[in-house]
Amino acid sequence: MSDQRMINVGFGNAVLASRVLAVVNPKSSPMKKLREEAKEQRRLIDVTEGRRTRSIIILDSNHVLLSSVQPETITLRFMASYDRRDEEQPEKADK
Repeated sequence: MSDQRMINVGFGNAVLASRVLAVVNPKSSPMKKLREEAKEQRRLIDVTEGRRTRSIIILDSNHVLLSSVQPETITLRFMASYDRRDEEQPEKADK
């Protein structure tokens, strides 16, 4: 069975954890350029609901997702989902 963990990226939106390549800060020049290129090529997904972009999530489909959630917070959510999965696996092995 494939890994189907979803990560909340803000305002009720979620992304499949296995599709995420990177979560980065949007302030650097290369990230600003990446954002503009994605917009021009219609690969930009904006889930900020008009708020300031605090993180850019790069997906394996070459899409670029803008989130108003801090990169550190998204990273903590990834880590928490992995921790929960690790805790669940021994229980499945006992059954």
